[in-house]
Amino acid sequence: MDYVLRTNALCKQYKGCQALNGLSMNVPKGSIYGFVGKNGAGKTTLIRLICGLQTPTSGEYMLYGRKHTDKDILKSRRRMGAVVETPSIYLDMTAADNLKIQYRILGLPSCSGMDDILELVELKHTGSKKAKNFSLGMRQRLGIAIALVGGPDFLVLDEPVNGLDPQGIIEMGELILKLNRRQGITFLISSHILDELSRLATHYGFIDNGQIVREISAEALNAACRKCVRLEVSDTRILTRVLDAMNLEYQIISGREADVYAKINVSQLTLALAKENCEVISMLERDESLESYYVNLIGGKQDE
Repeated sequence: MDYVLRTNALCKQYKGCQALNGLSMNVPKGSIYGFVGKNGAGKTTLIRLICGLQTPTSGEYMLYGRKHTDKDILKSRRRMGAVVETPSIYLDMTAADNLKIQYRILGLPSCSGMDDILELVELKHTGSKKAKNFSLGMRQRLGIAIALVGGPDFLVLDEPVNGLDPQGIIEMGELILKLNRRQGITFLISSHILDELSRLATHYGFIDNGQIVREISAEALNAACRKCVRLEVSDTRILTRVLDAMNLEYQIISGREADVYAKINVSQLTLALAKENCEVISMLERDESLESYYVNLIGGKQDE
């Protein structure tokens, strides 16, 4: 498998703080890699390192097979675009003028392709409207448009839907999928809105305390987030005995609830429980969410 980004035992230490602690990750070419972790886990630090905004304390990373210490690492970085934390835009300029500035910064001889980029992010219609009058979603899309100048095939987005309204989140997701599927752009997306990320990601890296605790494909994650039947009964002690006798896998949630990870013969189960005077109050089929998978993975620790 080809990888756009690989890191090996990457560490970054600030004064009195170990932001990254031996982080190793692999971003496959053509993927949408969801980078998941709580605030302070090291997501933004990793992004700053690979963008060349900071240098690692130890360890290494490779972009398109080039080590970050190679003299020609800039050739790999030219294939990247990034929106880190907030879009870097000039609020008193139009969308087109913002892109023209980026063309000049990159030293490109002309602004050819600018109209295509604006159309791609659905900002071509904004005309003389200044960015300060854009909605937050429009500003985020403008940030991506600026990152697309120069034709990168790897985009790094730090919390791209943070603060957006539902319509803005939908539009951002559609744009990411369009760029990935139509133009083959690889994405590294840091996000804490896991429900939306689950609609996009093909691969995941879960980070905690500066380390990757698990890398997994979306296909494998979907298999891990198994379907179950949530049972509410009058007495889970009786339910436990019956499920054990039926050799079914389950997990007790509370004194009245349990998840059963098997196809249930409803008639057989309810009759068996009725014989022991245990009433079935409700029965609901459900999937484990990405959020619950993440919380279980890091041991129940959540953002404070």
